[in-house]
Amino acid sequence: MITVKDVKKIYQAGETEVKALRGINLSIDKGEFMSIAGPSGSGKTTLLNLIGCLDKADSGEITVDGVTIKKQKKKELALLRRGRIGFIFQSFNLIPVLSAYENVSFVLSLLNLPEAEVKKRTEDILTEVGLGDMMDRRPNQLSGGQQQRVAIARALVKNPLLVLADEPTANLDSKTGEDILKLMRDLNRKHNTTFIFSTHDPMVMDFADRLVLLHDGEIQSDKKKGA
Repeated sequence: MITVKDVKKIYQAGETEVKALRGINLSIDKGEFMSIAGPSGSGKTTLLNLIGCLDKADSGEITVDGVTIKKQKKKELALLRRGRIGFIFQSFNLIPVLSAYENVSFVLSLLNLPEAEVKKRTEDILTEVGLGDMMDRRPNQLSGGQQQRVAIARALVKNPLLVLADEPTANLDSKTGEDILKLMRDLNRKHNTTFIFSTHDPMVMDFADRLVLLHDGEIQSDKKKGA
């Protein structure tokens, strides 16, 4: 579903060139539950941003669900992100003045769906992530784990092909982080949605069915469980 061919990305830090990615090659199948891991500066977040169409590679080619990213204009990339890619962030990125229900339904309102469908899909996914009785609560009335569940519901409510999670356990205690990972793995199995994590958390690496290790912008290893 995703191919990354000889992708390179360089950033300018003053007069210094930072080679964030140095020729990455990856092939990711539909339904994978995988982690891209490595220390700070290894390039994992850069790679996630490129796959998520939030940035463009300097060279090489990325294809997501048959769409070649570098050939798309900004508007086309925005539509791709809106319709096919869900994002989960370590800081949750919820809108503080909106309830859990409103934070999730807002995504569907951008897709111009009928109100009845928006209501059903929002209520169904919030129930599925264990927040059926907390839909009216605002983020400050929810624990960190509950806020991350809202973020997961928001990512999944539009039935994306791909969910990208950048350090999803970073602001959670270990027990809550484990519960969140179990929930995402269950949702991955149930919906066959592809999950890609960027992390340096060993627990996330253990949960992943496939672990890609980056170091200084290069793939150090790429292993699947049981392989």
